[in-house]
Amino acid sequence: MDKPNDIRWQQRFQNFNKAFQYLKDTLTIKEPSDAERAGIIQFYEVAFELAWKTLKDFLTAEGFSVKSPREALKTAFQNDYINNGDLWINALDSRNLSAHTYDEAMAKELVENIKTIYFPLLEDFDEWGKQQINE
Repeated sequence: MDKPNDIRWQQRFQNFNKAFQYLKDTLTIKEPSDAERAGIIQFYEVAFELAWKTLKDFLTAEGFSVKSPREALKTAFQNDYINNGDLWINALDSRNLSAHTYDEAMAKELVENIKTIYFPLLEDFDEWGKQQINE
């Protein structure tokens, strides 16, 4: 791997890991208030953004050329760097929707999806990144 690109994705992954830990901590709140729910959503948006950008940088280091989040996710899935490609695309769509719209029912549904679907996806990504760094 090219050293600057190798270092770049690892630095980005460290930032992802910090955001992921904040998300993990906020998900322990049993009955989140409106403000706490907004915090969960914000931590999810940041963690997801850093996850796809980490993938983009990793793929670049591997010799791929990707420009968009969707392209990064598809390429990573097609090359077995991530699993559950459809769920990653759904996570992207939810992140896009949450960043541009707000309504209480949607926020509650998104928090539930973050807890049950998207957090486990990011948790798997966290493990993947740690394994890649240790190789």
